[in-house]
Amino acid sequence: MTDLVTLYVPLETTALSLGADELVLALLAEAEKRGLEVEIIRNGSWGMSWLEPLLEVVTTKGRIAYGNVTAEDVPGLFDAGFLSGGEHALYQGPTADIAYLKTQDRLTFERCGLIDALSLEDYQNNNGFQGLQNALEMTPQQIVDQVTASGLRGRGGAAFPTGIKWNTVLGATATQKYICCNADEGDSGTFADRILMESDPYCLIEGMIIAGLAVEATEGYIYLRSEYPLCREILTEALINARAAGWLGQNIKGSGKDFDIEVRMGAGSYVCGEETAMLNSLEGKRGMVRAKPPLPALEGLFGQPTVVNNVLSLASVPIIMDKGADFYQDFGMGRSRGTIAFQLAGNIARGGLVEKAFGISLRELIMDYGDGTIDGTPLKAVQVGGPLGAYLGPDDLDMPMDYEAFSEAAAVLGHGGIVVFGDNVDMAEQAKFAFDFCVEESCGKCTPCRIGSVRGSELIAKIQRGEDRQDNLKLVKDLCDVMENGSLCAMGGMTPIPVLSALEKWPEDFKVAK
Repeated sequence: MTDLVTLYVPLETTALSLGADELVLALLAEAEKRGLEVEIIRNGSWGMSWLEPLLEVVTTKGRIAYGNVTAEDVPGLFDAGFLSGGEHALYQGPTADIAYLKTQDRLTFERCGLIDALSLEDYQNNNGFQGLQNALEMTPQQIVDQVTASGLRGRGGAAFPTGIKWNTVLGATATQKYICCNADEGDSGTFADRILMESDPYCLIEGMIIAGLAVEATEGYIYLRSEYPLCREILTEALINARAAGWLGQNIKGSGKDFDIEVRMGAGSYVCGEETAMLNSLEGKRGMVRAKPPLPALEGLFGQPTVVNNVLSLASVPIIMDKGADFYQDFGMGRSRGTIAFQLAGNIARGGLVEKAFGISLRELIMDYGDGTIDGTPLKAVQVGGPLGAYLGPDDLDMPMDYEAFSEAAAVLGHGGIVVFGDNVDMAEQAKFAFDFCVEESCGKCTPCRIGSVRGSELIAKIQRGEDRQDNLKLVKDLCDVMENGSLCAMGGMTPIPVLSALEKWPEDFKVAK
């Protein structure tokens, strides 16, 4: 009888799309054919999307990684002795020593890729629920004070201080309060929420429970985008497991405190990423933006005080409650504390997730981690912060990645999405796309967004055709001013950001002299 060898193959959307399930079947079949015993654990993703499917084997030297493995590679891997870490063309060395991973600041994502996502035992063996256990011994105000002292700000894009929001809800008088997790991750080039939910769902669950304890809420909802069916399966099973183990529901671990969570699915609306539109959708109404005030912290879901936080905001809370506010504050710079998950996409050689402290430069992320463009063309533009973020050029690559530096540059850091473009991109077309995106995704409630986006697309098309170029450029700028200052929410208010940045930095693409 041979020794049992443990293998890890991700159960994560990117890996599955590239054949991870087929790889598992091929590994089992080949092992049986050769009379070898293997155990396959379906872990989450380390965030190295460019190496998926990533196959890991547990050896006496630790976990050894093989990248971009397909079912067709399996016989050759067995021939090369990969079960004991043998050399092969796909060999990446010890997983922990891969440079892309080794130099990251893994706080929120410390367990992603390391564990079986649905194993409560794995989670607890890797510091899981330590923060919650500490919180159960604290008063609500003490929890809020610790989160406030950590400097944590909203990771969904608005960057509002989390502790201040929680304190407002805690101070509100109501018989019922809610925690709403905004998992409607819709920005182009973003996938950090998905990776966290698929790879470490108990981290999000723990963060939501702590938030409930902090503001005296007993019910929580995860508003999940419809395009994430695997997240729904994993979260649903994780909630069942957590409930059965006494971490959710009534009298959590004998504490006398109650809190439970439901998953609710969106229906494909980008604007439901905005908190009040999301709340309308949760209530069964059309996903349209509400006027503020009142703020959701005072009158949110069903008119009750509600904490609305992004996935990564809530998932950052367990480590703060475990290690302390000072530990978290030691990462970052200025008013941007802790870490942020940067997501590299577009024309990039090594796409994936990079968790780093605030302050790293765009150049380090794109060149050191991303290894430049995948087609080898010079970099022309980078869009940070989703489809409503500014386009930055090669001269901006040394700007530190923090909220204040981006604000000073009339740009947004947003959810940390970074989309790279080579020198073959037409920036006039990208400006038109910003308007077209707004046309498609506007909820239609306010005129500047609903009508302005249509007129903007028409004007860019005229400029591209050479019609009254100077007059139409002036009209575009006037229109952007109206949208920025007259729109009800960020959908219309931020659409001018990519348009104006493209016009300013690449006038030649609009056939305009610099």
